[in-house]
Amino acid sequence: MSKLVITSATVVGKAQPLSADELARACHAEVEWVAQLVEVGIVNANGRQPSEWCFYSLDLQRALHARRLEHDFGASLDAVALILDLSQEVRRLKAQLRALGEADQ
Repeated sequence: MSKLVITSATVVGKAQPLSADELARACHAEVEWVAQLVEVGIVNANGRQPSEWCFYSLDLQRALHARRLEHDFGASLDAVALILDLSQEVRRLKAQLRALGEADQ
């Protein structure tokens, strides 16, 4: 018996942002969870109310990472926000160090 796998892809960019519903679906979550991500600052909602919100690829990456941290470690969204911000800062500082090291050569 063969297994049928259906895969679909959506390009996320400035021209095609995700709605709150689409972001929730991509993360196997509810729109209320997306609203909580916005509330704690994990993702940035562009728009005044949830029905107008649009999200971009960075928001999708952060939301997916937040979902994994929440699921794998049982972290609260406040803790997830802190972890994501610290991880981003570490990456920024490492890039700065690499750039300084290359400038010295």
